[in-house]
Amino acid sequence: MKNAINWFEIPVKNFEQAKSFYEGVFQAEMQVMEMKEMGAVMAFFPADMQNGVGGSIISGPGYEPSQQGTLVYLNGGEDLSDPLSRVEKSGGKVIVPKTSLGPNGFMAQFIDSEGNRVALHSML
Repeated sequence: MKNAINWFEIPVKNFEQAKSFYEGVFQAEMQVMEMKEMGAVMAFFPADMQNGVGGSIISGPGYEPSQQGTLVYLNGGEDLSDPLSRVEKSGGKVIVPKTSLGPNGFMAQFIDSEGNRVALHSML
């Protein structure tokens, strides 16, 4: 097994607001796909699906934003300070500032526009 995770979904209620939030934080367009059989709509984070882990935001029945439960660490790029600096400008709230993990890099946590607790990780 290469990775313990191969896909993640961050639940949202206000799909357009959440899509705008994450596009603002990561400065990347998210591609949208409707899942009509599920009554859901998704927008995909940039990912190399051949060699890495991918994920999306998703809105639909049974998908409830939460600050409890599993914590997803998103790739903060070369330095998570960059996307972290755009969290509050995009409508979120930083709850744990950039924090050293020693030889394992840095992490930070925020609440997204939908109320999910999400984290960032980078080596710088």
